[in-house]
Amino acid sequence: MSEENKAKILIVEDDPDVAEMLTAYFRTQDYEVFAANWGEDGVRSALQNSPNLVILDIRLPDIDGYEVARRLRTDRRTAEIPIIFLTEKRDRADRLQGLELGADDYITKPFDVQELRLRVRNALKRVSQGSLTNPVTGLPEGALVDEKLSEVLGAEGSAALYISILNMSAFREAYGFVASDDVLRAVSLMIVNTMREFSRPEDFLGHITPTDFILIVPPANLAALSDKLRSRLEQSVEYFYPIRDRESAAKQPNRLSAKLTNVSSLKTYTDPTSFKANALGVKITK
Repeated sequence: MSEENKAKILIVEDDPDVAEMLTAYFRTQDYEVFAANWGEDGVRSALQNSPNLVILDIRLPDIDGYEVARRLRTDRRTAEIPIIFLTEKRDRADRLQGLELGADDYITKPFDVQELRLRVRNALKRVSQGSLTNPVTGLPEGALVDEKLSEVLGAEGSAALYISILNMSAFREAYGFVASDDVLRAVSLMIVNTMREFSRPEDFLGHITPTDFILIVPPANLAALSDKLRSRLEQSVEYFYPIRDRESAAKQPNRLSAKLTNVSSLKTYTDPTSFKANALGVKITK
């Protein structure tokens, strides 16, 4: 691929060894790579080099990654660049703050460089194709979800159901990317088929994050749909594991599971971004 056609990646990472490793790795994958070790340098590099994607460490020695992301998102020249956060924490708060700033994805250290490569590829694919759907499930995400939320928030007649697939990272580490993608596809099909039993054609299913789904349905259908999906997901989880591991997996604290959360009315909500962030932070209600 010629230099002009190579996708450009900016890596903002304060650990020189990690930055050097990622730079060398992505260059072998035929990307043009720029690196910065400080947040301020990362912002300048983004403005100067117009990368197609930014890999951004949250913990930096001057301004943190959140501030870098905020500056990129508020400058029209960099506002649409996909950002993948690197974080050393598994704290949900990191995820929420990144979502508020418009991050496209995040990955937790220590990370698998092959997983990061796939996330980079998927993010760039979405941008290059102008795609608004998840590359694994084909369901709406991003702007399409925001558009639907803008339509129904603050109005009567709509309820929401969140479905979060928990511990997918542990499953992926044990069985690989193909198996974890198969789980997401199977769950999405299960949701689609169950919605057909209870919902109208105009009801909505999409992604808040790759492992978090949102359904917009009539309030009258919410309880029955939620109960049916909860039952089907609970019965199906063990079958995502190889037969040899099903008994031991059932005893593990980090086994795959699903969390469902009902919101019976959307009338009191107005902003799609804060609504999605709240969705990731609330606890299950039955």
